[in-house]
Formats: sequence, structure tokens, C-alpha cells
Amino acid sequence: MSIRAADTAARGRLHFFLSVLRARPSFALGYAIVAVICLCAIFAPLIAPYDPVKADPANFLKPPSWSHIMGTDATGMDIFSRIIYAPRIDLAIALAGTLISAVLGSLLGAAAGYYQTRRGIWSFAAGFIMRASDVLQAFPVFVFAIAVVAVLGQSLYSVVIAVAFVNTPIYLRLMRSQVLSVRRMRYVEAAYVAGVSDRAILMRHVIPNSLAPVLAQLSVNIGWAILLTAGLSFIGAGVEAPTPEWGSMIAMGYQNVITGHWWPSIFPGLALAITVFGFALIGSSVEVLADPSRRRTLGGQIQGRQDAAKPG
Repeated sequence: MSIRAADTAARGRLHFFLSVLRARPSFALGYAIVAVICLCAIFAPLIAPYDPVKADPANFLKPPSWSHIMGTDATGMDIFSRIIYAPRIDLAIALAGTLISAVLGSLLGAAAGYYQTRRGIWSFAAGFIMRASDVLQAFPVFVFAIAVVAVLGQSLYSVVIAVAFVNTPIYLRLMRSQVLSVRRMRYVEAAYVAGVSDRAILMRHVIPNSLAPVLAQLSVNIGWAILLTAGLSFIGAGVEAPTPEWGSMIAMGYQNVITGHWWPSIFPGLALAITVFGFALIGSSVEVLADPSRRRTLGGQIQGRQDAAKPG
């Protein structure tokens, strides 16, 4: 493909993507929310008006005002500044844990699906992978994450590993189900008959054509991983105070709600909910864009609207 043809194709994909965002405003809202959260994480030192970990007893539980637009917590720390800094921790943990689980789960799922019908050690290994996945999924996710952190010790790395462990079976089963379908395709069978190695078939043909649901699940799981991280921090098993993190902020502030001081927990709770919602919307959009049949259907709807909008 020439450079000009590649450029034209890239412009076409960008135009279609923008058309999808115009046709589905909820998708655009999801990307906007996540973009704002990412910008806050990157430019937190420039946006936050106060030091997020500097306590000020003189400003104990101040309500929202012009000087502290979201008020202060029980230690006098500015809530708005801490909310702006929190995505640096939450996003880093969620991205690292989700990517590790996606890579590990996809590779294991691809192997389990591809070698399932083979005989000997390969079939045994595929069965063992699935039984291990069943054991992991038999435990409640949150309880299992707590157990992982308890064994490894409370630290950011332990939370990342916990997120990766509880998410791996999801990608394993997703990839396995896709591989079971793709491996029956004629081009895969032709490659096998032609003597292409199993590794080459997996890497060149099977895995690339099985990634659509995995990519769609990534965004959803990032949001869920942020929620899991916040939950662990809320019970004291995740990020330790005074590190700015939404779960620990809610934990520090919820006990003051009964006395009428609602802002230390409500604002970080809203930030957490909006962020998870944004990632869920992106996951829905990726699922549509990664599925050829749904993409064609949506493209036909967009074209129909454009034709109807043209003057007679």
C-alpha cells in the first residue's frame, strides 16, 4: 500500500470514528470524561491550588467556599486538590493491573482454546488452565483481592497484582471462546495443512482475529479496576492515607457525614462514579467499532441519516 493510500485509509477511519461520536453522543461523553480524568492526572500540579497531602488544622472541615471549592477534610487538606491528584494513583494501578491480566489471560486463553482438541500433554495443559481458572472464579472477587494483598503485604504493587489476578480469568475465557470459533476457519485449517507451526498460526492468524472482545473488555475492566482499588483502600487494604486516592478519601470522610459534613466523602465518590461510567461508555463504543457486523450496521445508519439530511 502506498503512503497516499495509507493516508486516505487513515482519514477514512478517522472520519467514520467522528461520525460515530456524532451519531452516538453517549460514546462522545465517555471519551470526554476519560480525557478530562487523564488531563487531571497529567497536569495535576498545575491544576491543584493546594498541596494534596499538606494538613492544615486551622481549616478543619471547612465547607465548600471560594478558597476551597470542595471544602476541606478532617485534617484540613483541600478536597479538590486531592481529587485532582487521585487519578495518578487510581489510573496507574488500574492500567497496570488490567494490561497484565489482559496479556496473561489472552495468551493462556488462546493456548487453552487452540490445544483443547489435541491429544497428550497439550490437551492436559489446556484442561489444567481451565480448571485453575474455575478455582480462581469460585472465590468472591473482592475477598480474593483482599487475600492477595494480605499475603503480599499492603503496597501499590500488591494492589496491582491483586487487580491482575482477579481479572485474568475474564480475559482467559473471552479469548478461549473466540479462539474456539476462529480455529475452525478455513484459513487457519489451510495454514495447519500447509505445515505452518502452531506458534505461527496462533500469533499470525488466531490471536489477531480473536482480540475484538478483549479490546472491548479492556475499558470496562479499567473502570472496574479503579472501583476495586477504591474498595480496597476504603477498608484499609489498598492505598494508605494520606496519599490522594478516591477510596481512602471516602473512608476518611464518611464518618463525618453523620455530623452534617458531607463534602469529604461525597465529592470523591462522585469523581469515582463518573470515571467508572466514562470507561464503561468507552467500552461500549469499542465493542461496536471492533465488531465488523455492528460496525457495518452503524455505518448504514449514519449514511441513511446523512442522505435524509440532504436537501431534496
